[in-house]
Amino acid sequence: MTRDKDFKRDKDARREKDARGAAAHPWSVRIAVDEIPEAGQHAALSADAAQRAAMAGLAGLRDIAEAKASFDLRPAGRGRIHVTGRVSGRIGQTCVVTLEPLESTIDEPVDLLFAPEDQVAAIIKAMEQEAEATDEEPDPPEAITDGTIDLGQLAADVLFLGIDPYPRKPGVVFEPLVTAEDPESHPFAALKALKDAPSAKPSAGKGPKNDTEAGD
Repeated sequence: MTRDKDFKRDKDARREKDARGAAAHPWSVRIAVDEIPEAGQHAALSADAAQRAAMAGLAGLRDIAEAKASFDLRPAGRGRIHVTGRVSGRIGQTCVVTLEPLESTIDEPVDLLFAPEDQVAAIIKAMEQEAEATDEEPDPPEAITDGTIDLGQLAADVLFLGIDPYPRKPGVVFEPLVTAEDPESHPFAALKALKDAPSAKPSAGKGPKNDTEAGD
């Protein structure tokens, strides 16, 4: 994956992945590192219906209609493997505006280094020092576990990180609900009502008696 993507595999993403635990991933395709030839190895993956359904449940999706990956693996010295390729898929989501079902397409590049577990910490430290000097933060390495790389889990992780958390149907724009203001609720409404109310006037011929009339 490229460094300038919002969905890059940063430290938070790594923690989220680790939080899913060590349980078997629904899409698991393990490749033995010592069986990868020096000239490299190509791997093409396609998740079956049961794997897609399980992944959809993990990701909170309506469904995953398609999940594919294409990887090239090349030895990078000291037991490390450089993995490049792409992950693509079609997923079922719900529009956050209209609440209607929609299908989203995912197509993500992959560019990662896998290293033996005892080398990962040192590589990350070196990357952090380089990032401070260059203002660039490359993707941290992934650990080679039990001498293997799980390409299925890698593909699923990339697929999950490429999901738009706020999907919208094309052309749909969120517009906040605007309610018409009740004119009677205006703070000056009561004052206006008093001003507009007809003033009380004494009736003709009914005026107050003067002192002369009062003495008769």
